[in-house]
Amino acid sequence: MILTALEEDTLRKVQHKCVELGGKCEILPYDLSDIEGINTLVDTALSFYGGIDVMYNNAGISQRAKAGDTLFDVDKKIMDVNYFAPIKITKYLLPAMLKNGGGTLAVTTSISGRFGFPLRSAYCASKHALYGFFETVAAEYYDQNIRVALICPGRVKTNISWYALEKDGARHAKMDAGQAGGITTEKAAKKIVHAIRKQRPETLVGSMELLMVYIKRFFPRLSRQLVRRIKPE
Repeated sequence: MILTALEEDTLRKVQHKCVELGGKCEILPYDLSDIEGINTLVDTALSFYGGIDVMYNNAGISQRAKAGDTLFDVDKKIMDVNYFAPIKITKYLLPAMLKNGGGTLAVTTSISGRFGFPLRSAYCASKHALYGFFETVAAEYYDQNIRVALICPGRVKTNISWYALEKDGARHAKMDAGQAGGITTEKAAKKIVHAIRKQRPETLVGSMELLMVYIKRFFPRLSRQLVRRIKPE
């Protein structure tokens, strides 16, 4: 296992836990907004075990500001972390996966990748874009044993709202009520691991909020009305 995230101390805690359980674990602290260094990151990851069978793109950053108020630099940072980083990793990793006979590319999207949501314009855009890219990869490389697993969460009790960006790039720095009421990370993780093992094309993770995905699909007019009535946090 190879883990990448911003916080080296957190990575080391997880690494120690994996080793205690008898596994092998390497860590690569990295800021995915640094797009230019991603090829080196992937090369280092490949050097540990000689190949990667499963890549899970889970990094992401959210937003809490109206589209017209958000600085373009904030839009760009969100797109860099949420969209351009995963696709650059995928493009650079794909030849190695193909050489080894295939693999699984998993990516965290969001129910916000299925419909627009107030105060999340750049976040929604990045998640919509992930669907377009990875569904295309799934179609293009299916015959070469590349599988794509789209993980589509609703509300999971994580710190994503705490680290969300406001209009000027400042940290939101609070837990939204909706986020606090989400399913636990443990429950989400079990469902995600199962979905990746089974190579399921798309998996919804969450609770009652997931109904909005089906409302958008079958009742688009009602969906638009409901979204306009949402009082965003």
